[in-house]
Amino acid sequence: MGLLAFLKTQFVVHLLIGFVFVVSGLVINSIQLCTLVLWPVNKQLYRRLNCRLAYSLWSQLVMLLEWWSCTECTLFTDQATVDTFGKEHAVIILNHNFEIDFLCGWTMCERFGVLGSSKVLAKRELLYVPLIGWTWYFLEIVFCKRKWEEDRDTVIKGLKSLANYPKYMWFLLYCEGTRFTEKKHRVSMEVAASKGLPVLKYHLLPRTKGFTTAVQCLRGTVTAVYDVTLNFRGNKNPSLLGILYGKKYEADMCVRRFPLEEIPLDEKEAAQWLHKLYQEKDALQEIYNQKGVFPGQQFKPTRRPWTLLNFLFWATPSCLLSSVLFWASLPVDPHLILTPWVCRAGNEGNDGVAQGWEGAFRAGGHAQAWRRSPAAGIQAEPCQPQRASLTTEPRGHDDLHQIPEGWPAGLPPAWHLGPRAAWGGSWPLGLHLGG
Repeated sequence: MGLLAFLKTQFVVHLLIGFVFVVSGLVINSIQLCTLVLWPVNKQLYRRLNCRLAYSLWSQLVMLLEWWSCTECTLFTDQATVDTFGKEHAVIILNHNFEIDFLCGWTMCERFGVLGSSKVLAKRELLYVPLIGWTWYFLEIVFCKRKWEEDRDTVIKGLKSLANYPKYMWFLLYCEGTRFTEKKHRVSMEVAASKGLPVLKYHLLPRTKGFTTAVQCLRGTVTAVYDVTLNFRGNKNPSLLGILYGKKYEADMCVRRFPLEEIPLDEKEAAQWLHKLYQEKDALQEIYNQKGVFPGQQFKPTRRPWTLLNFLFWATPSCLLSSVLFWASLPVDPHLILTPWVCRAGNEGNDGVAQGWEGAFRAGGHAQAWRRSPAAGIQAEPCQPQRASLTTEPRGHDDLHQIPEGWPAGLPPAWHLGPRAAWGGSWPLGLHLGG
């Protein structure tokens, strides 16, 4: 296992990646809050700035897929369709079978320059999720409660407000409403049978209200609908945890472009068009399961360096901040770890043996003593001895030169001054003298 492969499996590294995302997200949300003053003055400038800020956050997740796990995304489509990517407003219809399908969608958004301006019809509960929900709020994402009677006015108003959006946007729709599971599929097909609709094998019954409303409200702004059918080679079911551990997947995406003029104006006819589309998506999944590929010409859009550079931009100050927080959390001066001395400290008439072995470090010309009580396990607590004397000689039965069993192998030999290290929390504080 190489060094990079080893680092990808380490929890501390995962923690650091999460720390960078949280710190950068809080900074970005704070800046977004400040941009609100631009809304009544220059709405388009506000939107452009927030697209850039959102890109800076979302691209960190895309970086994990592209550079950390090195997952490959292959498009199956035609050259004419590829030539329109990133050059028009579009509605994206994506199947919802996998945990990382949104991440694959975002990857394509990034490679064609529309990640920051990508939109979605999101559950209202996500509005209250820190970082993600807050960023979406500033991006004018449309939130709904999944109750059409209550959502209708909110969704229509939100969609119409995007009519003059200054940057090309891709509006992502999960028409199935929720991720595919066998249980949900069984219930969904029972509903389909009761309505006389064709049975789907690989998809849930699409919910038509969101699609027909989006098409109606964005007509004149959006010029096409992209149908995207996603699957993974090797019959794999990837997860976000797998991406975090650096597992490489191969995603295949069949993309078909439909000019908006081909979608009926009538709501019922548009709903029927969507049902027919999902029957075609089901047929595409059947072909993929049989042949291992989708029909069409293959394209592999080149990954861009900006996601990696953006992550490094945020990781540098975040690592410095984490270092400061680390040293600030230490209950003793960091220099104490570098200059160990043996200290005999205790109350008058008590050499510390009865209460527990004690050790100290010299720092700034004075001794700081620490006591470790046998009843306290590995926890250390500061003590203020009435008298303290520094010595480099063994005390009693202590052997300062014998390296005991269980001594951490990573510690330099110069630290082998006592049988065991005393720990406070999870950081070394001093030396424990005694058996």
